[in-house]
Amino acid sequence: MTKHHKRKSPPQSVATKRGNVLVLSLAVVVVLILVAAFFYFRKEESVLTQSQPEHTYQPTELWLQRAYAVDKLFHRVYTPGWEGAYGAIGDAYLFAATLDSALLRFHLHQHNLTRLYDGYWVDDRAWAALAELIWWEMTGKKNAPLVTSAARRYTSARDEGRLSNHEGFWTWYNWPPHAEVNEKIFTNSNMNQMATVACKLYQATGEQQYLDEALRVWNDVEKKLYKGNGRWEGRPGRAAFGKELPWHGTEYCAIGAALFRATGDARFKRIVVATAKHILDPSTGWVDRDDYYQIHMDGNGAFVNFLLDAYMIAPDELADIPAKVEKMLDHVWTNHRGTATVTLHRETDHGIRNGWNPNGGEDGYGVGEIGTVHAQGEAARAFGVFAFVKYAYRQNYQTSSTEQQTSLK
Repeated sequence: MTKHHKRKSPPQSVATKRGNVLVLSLAVVVVLILVAAFFYFRKEESVLTQSQPEHTYQPTELWLQRAYAVDKLFHRVYTPGWEGAYGAIGDAYLFAATLDSALLRFHLHQHNLTRLYDGYWVDDRAWAALAELIWWEMTGKKNAPLVTSAARRYTSARDEGRLSNHEGFWTWYNWPPHAEVNEKIFTNSNMNQMATVACKLYQATGEQQYLDEALRVWNDVEKKLYKGNGRWEGRPGRAAFGKELPWHGTEYCAIGAALFRATGDARFKRIVVATAKHILDPSTGWVDRDDYYQIHMDGNGAFVNFLLDAYMIAPDELADIPAKVEKMLDHVWTNHRGTATVTLHRETDHGIRNGWNPNGGEDGYGVGEIGTVHAQGEAARAFGVFAFVKYAYRQNYQTSSTEQQTSLK
C-alpha cells in the first residue's frame, strides 16, 4: 500500500521533470547574475576605495608636473590628521587649476574631508576646517556638508573655551585656559588661524557672529603684537610649542587677507602688504637673499600659502611674490642647485624635506623629516597653491580680483 502511493503516473512524472529543469535553469541564471553583480560592485568599490587616485589628467606645464610628482607620494602616505589637511589644502588649489576629478575623488569620496580628525590642539581643527572650506569654495560652493563640518569644528572649540581673553586680549589657545593637561597651554598664530576659519564661515553662512569673533581676535592681536611697517613681535619660545609668531608674522597675512575679503576694509590689506614686504626683505634675516626660503623655520607649506594669500588680495602691490616663491621651490627641487648638505628633494620618489635650509638646523617640529605625511603634506600645500597662482589665478582670476579691489577703494 505504501509503495503504491509513492508511485506516480507517467504523465505526471514527465511534467515534474520539466518543472524541475525549469526551476534549476532559473536558479542557475539567478546565481550567474549574482556572481556578475558581486564582481561588478567589487570592481566599483575598489575604484572608490583605492589608496591613490587614478589620474587621467597628464600635466605638461613644469610646475604642474612637479606638483603632481609631490602629490603622488603625499597620497601614498596620507593620514586623516592635520598633516593630511595641509596637503588637502594644496590639492584644492591644484584641483582648481586642473579640474582633475581624481583629486576630487580622493578628498571627497575615498578620504572624505569631514572624517579628518579634530586632533588635540585647536590649530588641528583650524587646518581641517580650512581644508573643508577651501574645497567648498573650489568646487562651486554647493557641498553643504563641508561647511557644516567646518562650523562644527569651530563652534565646538569655541564652546570649550579655547577662545579666551584671560591674559587681557582675545586670542585662541591650544587648550582651554584651565584644562588639566600635562603640557603648556599657550596661544600663537597657529591657533589664531581659527580667525581665518571664522571669516570663511561668515562668507559661507552670513552669520555675523563668525565675523565679530574674527575681528575681536584681530583687533586685540594687532594692538598687542603689531609694531607697524610690517613688523610683528611676540613672545619667544620653541616654534611648535609656544613661540607666538612662528613664521615671524607672515601668518597674519592669511588672517588679514581673509578679513579683507570678508569686509573690504583696506586697513587689513595695508597691513598684509606691509607684512609680506617686510618678511621677504632679506635684510630682516628671515629669508635667504637669493632664493627666499626660510632660514630658521619649518612649516614651509603654510609659509608659501600665507605669502600667496597676500599676493592674491594685492597682485599689483606684491607683483614680485610669485617669482620669489618660484625661486624658493626651485631651490628645493634642485637641492640648492646640487650644493645642499642635507637632502631637500629625494629624487627617487619626490619626497620633500620639512625644513628647506640647505644646511639644516631649522627650528620647528620634525624639520629633518623627508617624505613623511607631515613633510609631504607641507610640500603638497606649497606646490599646489603655487601651481594655482601660476597657471590659473594670474590667467583667470587676476582681472576680476583687481576690478573688485578697485571698487572697494
